[in-house]
Amino acid sequence: MVVEDTPWSRQPRGVEAVVDAWLDQGRIRPCLALEKLLPASSGSYAPIPSALDESLVQTLHARGLKQLYSHQALAIDAALSGRHVVVATPTSSGKSLCFHLPVLDAIAKDPTKSALYLYPTKALSRDQEHNLGQFVSDAGLNIGAMVFDGDTRGDARRAVREKARIVLTNPDMLHSGILPNHGKWASLWQSLQYVVIDELHTYRGVFGSHMAHVLTRLQRIAAFHGSHPTFICATATIGNPKQHAARLIGCDEQDVTLVDRSGAPTSSRQFFLYNPPVIDEALQLRASALKHAVSLAADLIEARVPTIVFGQSRNSVEVMLKYLRDRCGSVAGPEAIMAYRGGYLPETRRNIERGLREGEILCVVATNALELGIDIGDLDAAVCVGYPGSVASLWQRFGRAGRRGGKNIALMVCSSHALDQFLARDPEYLLEAGAEEARIDPSNPEVLIQHLKCAAFEAPFAITAPGQRPASPESAEGESYAGLDVETTRDALEYLASEGLVHERAGRYYWAGEAYPASHVSLRNIGWDNFVIIDEGTGKSLAELDWRATHTMLHEQAIYQHDAEQYQVERLDYDNHKAYVRKVAPDYFTTALTYRDVEVIEEFDQGPLGGAKCGFGEVKVVEKVTGYKKIKYFTHENAGYGDVHLPEMQMHTTSFWLTLPEPLVESFGLPRASVIEGLRGAGLALETVASLALMCEPRDINRTLGDGYDSPPFAAAASAASDEQRGSGRLPGRNASQRGGNEPTLFLFDAIAGGVGLAKRIYQRAPELVARAEELIHSCNCRGGCPACIGPYDPGAGGGIPKALACRILRACR
Repeated sequence: MVVEDTPWSRQPRGVEAVVDAWLDQGRIRPCLALEKLLPASSGSYAPIPSALDESLVQTLHARGLKQLYSHQALAIDAALSGRHVVVATPTSSGKSLCFHLPVLDAIAKDPTKSALYLYPTKALSRDQEHNLGQFVSDAGLNIGAMVFDGDTRGDARRAVREKARIVLTNPDMLHSGILPNHGKWASLWQSLQYVVIDELHTYRGVFGSHMAHVLTRLQRIAAFHGSHPTFICATATIGNPKQHAARLIGCDEQDVTLVDRSGAPTSSRQFFLYNPPVIDEALQLRASALKHAVSLAADLIEARVPTIVFGQSRNSVEVMLKYLRDRCGSVAGPEAIMAYRGGYLPETRRNIERGLREGEILCVVATNALELGIDIGDLDAAVCVGYPGSVASLWQRFGRAGRRGGKNIALMVCSSHALDQFLARDPEYLLEAGAEEARIDPSNPEVLIQHLKCAAFEAPFAITAPGQRPASPESAEGESYAGLDVETTRDALEYLASEGLVHERAGRYYWAGEAYPASHVSLRNIGWDNFVIIDEGTGKSLAELDWRATHTMLHEQAIYQHDAEQYQVERLDYDNHKAYVRKVAPDYFTTALTYRDVEVIEEFDQGPLGGAKCGFGEVKVVEKVTGYKKIKYFTHENAGYGDVHLPEMQMHTTSFWLTLPEPLVESFGLPRASVIEGLRGAGLALETVASLALMCEPRDINRTLGDGYDSPPFAAAASAASDEQRGSGRLPGRNASQRGGNEPTLFLFDAIAGGVGLAKRIYQRAPELVARAEELIHSCNCRGGCPACIGPYDPGAGGGIPKALACRILRACR
């Protein structure tokens, strides 16, 4: 074959070429907050456990594995001895063998044994089905390992139930498909030896709280059928792997063996923290992180470096895909640059996964959907556009490159978000800070009562009859649920009985409701079915979106972006969950404008905070998409607005609030609007330090200002690819018409229904967090305010310097 001599073919290729060009030419050096080479490390090894079945040992030898990494051997030994295990080692450290080998050993020695594998996504279970099936085949074993999920065909479902000794599924299918129909799965439950939970770190917040109950129900049904499985968990590095595994499983920490010292070797990694240049000195606004990331990713593509680019939202992923194809598509080919995100149809996702594994795709632009351990082949560079919210998540994303050895590039491009700018000022934080803790709250009443219904549907509860109430909870006899004592469990069941959902007979509580309870409980805090997107030109389904995303991306006249093409939403059939779109070629995309209102329902506690007041309680959060903005491609200029008419979204959760009494407002000697703007800036700083202090993700905490106005005096600059939001709030005893008379109040609330205790911890640590917020603002080098502290400010708006006022407000709260 004759290779055409072009500038493209003559360009230096590979990781070293890109690194040298970036540093030698000086194009990016002025914007580097940190550039560091993380050296390679050697591995630590141990003999293959002698207790493993000989067929497995021979298969390992045939694959060139005469020994295992030390952490693999430790985990396998613990699992073979019947102890629960959690393996917490970095990406690409061979965690899969830690659970594959004990599972296959048990079934090879006793073909009646079974195992259940749980993955957070369908894509992961399909990926592991292939890898596990290949190992089984190489070992010459007759073990059925099959996926059972929403994409499993009807005729294949019976085969999985009857023939599979290893079932791979996800929490949603276990919750709504397997547990409620456990009688059909008797052969699985009766001999269940192992339960494998991969990507344990993803089960946090509301999803993790639900997952803890699903696992409680799993163990309850397994015991009903006579088995008591051992749990093997695998997780990326988190701050509390042993505690988190124990809380999810529902056991004592001493019953879990922690394996967290990796024996796997690591390749060298060139780490860059890139902060786009300032384009407005007065406002300290920086150039678009998205456009700079595209430019740097294009350098990698042109040097033929297999690359993954992580975006923060579906919209930003599609915008970057369009820009990269426009710049590099003519030389790399449009099919070599793809996007991967939620909403794509299953067949599309699998084709992209296959293309990555086989090296057909040079660059993939993805949301966090590819953050997990799907095999995506040989990648040499990972670009993260914006801080993903946690140190653990950032390094998980970087770990997607360099999985086959050799030097790789890890590049984070900072946005103007406060956390990103904090990291740009203190970049060593990313290298020195420990991974965040994973937090769940299974005692959340809203979550608990939902799963108690499901558990009662699956099998009756045997508890002391109401007329035979014991003298103390400890003396009650019968079954308890999810950490509750027997008496509290009985009280909860009595509550369900009062609602007509269960009935008691001879000390046993039976399900009496007509509904199928699991079908009304969403594990991922999405309470409605997906909306199907239909292309009017072809009549075919293009994609699907969840209920919440539909409000911001599928309202009428929205530009829905799909595979670098644009479709205008012509009609949204809200009742039937269908959106009809038409392919167009606009020079703009759309981003939604949303409004949020917070109302206190019940005050749990309150007290003074210096000259201010603070409280903690239950709130109702109402969100509504009110309009949309048109954003020009490439320039990101505002091209106009439009109205949106959709129903509002409601949620009950817990919140912390900080209120400035009127005398305090007047004491600042400034117009009320200026004080409110100062409180807004103080709130941004408080949210930033709270996210760091509680080691949670920023998306776990939401912020709204109850200021007596329908909109802020001026809006902070927003990313061109994200939604803008404004809001209000009101305290107990105020109705909507009284909002204008409210005392200025800042709300920091849990972003999930029912809450997971974050707002309560903010309330308990309020004095400390207020002091840290003031220090954050005071230490910032900007003059009057910037995205790194209180957000950008308008120097011509009057009312003094918001940065100084925010510090005064926080000082008054101490």
